[in-house]
Amino acid sequence: MVKGYVPDGVLILAKLEKFNPGGSSKDRAATLMLLEAVRRGYVDGKTVIEASSGNTAVSLAMVGASLGLRVLLFVPEGPSGRKVELAKEFGAEVVLTPYDEGTDGALMRVRSVVEEHPDRYYHPDQYNNPLNPLAHYLSTGPEIWRQTSGSITHFVAGVGTGGTVVGTGRYLKEVKPSVRVIGVQPESPEDRIPGLKHLPTSVRPGIYDDSVIDLTVNTSSDEGKEWRERLLRHGLSVGPSSGAALSAAVKVANSDPEARVVVVLFPDGGERY
Repeated sequence: MVKGYVPDGVLILAKLEKFNPGGSSKDRAATLMLLEAVRRGYVDGKTVIEASSGNTAVSLAMVGASLGLRVLLFVPEGPSGRKVELAKEFGAEVVLTPYDEGTDGALMRVRSVVEEHPDRYYHPDQYNNPLNPLAHYLSTGPEIWRQTSGSITHFVAGVGTGGTVVGTGRYLKEVKPSVRVIGVQPESPEDRIPGLKHLPTSVRPGIYDDSVIDLTVNTSSDEGKEWRERLLRHGLSVGPSSGAALSAAVKVANSDPEARVVVVLFPDGGERY
């Protein structure tokens, strides 16, 4: 599919997270955060509350349902309609926040509710919870290492909470220090790509670790749409952030002479957009 767009001898492989039970990479962090919260008694008699652009909402609702937990989610209006419906189907309550406030606005509202009623809510806080990157350190990173037989040279993933790129990258650098880790963000705050943050103008996630990231590549929603449509023509349905990540992976493959095996993470499928 990328033949003709990257130099000969460079292989781009996609890690497809759409096959997780909840349909996205967020299942990993949601599962670890809630299991640990239950183990430590953090949710006893409380409702789990979180802000999400959509995928974490579905994952928390799914895992929460399996654990018998009440879940309240704040999600920005916009392209997350199907995700909102899925979260509701799992039994979660969903509050829609203004689209122009993005996930930062949803997060501010969650923090306000928790501050007002700390005895009623448990906030996993995916943007600042170290269990988020740890989930990917324990699972995504080792899977990619095994699946590429250690041949990976570059790892590319979008930056939302930062958990995926930081946790996976941290593991890969431990087992192979030469691996380069690339984060992907929209080229401007006005160019919105679902699930991704423009870090310079957003509330910076506490779990984002610059020391793990070798390079941040900017991409546009138009570039992401173009690559997503190419994937569709080849029979693979993925979300907008996957198209954006692939756009960045192609840029890396063409600009870094050390690129040989570039693994790009596709966080979800296109069925929910």
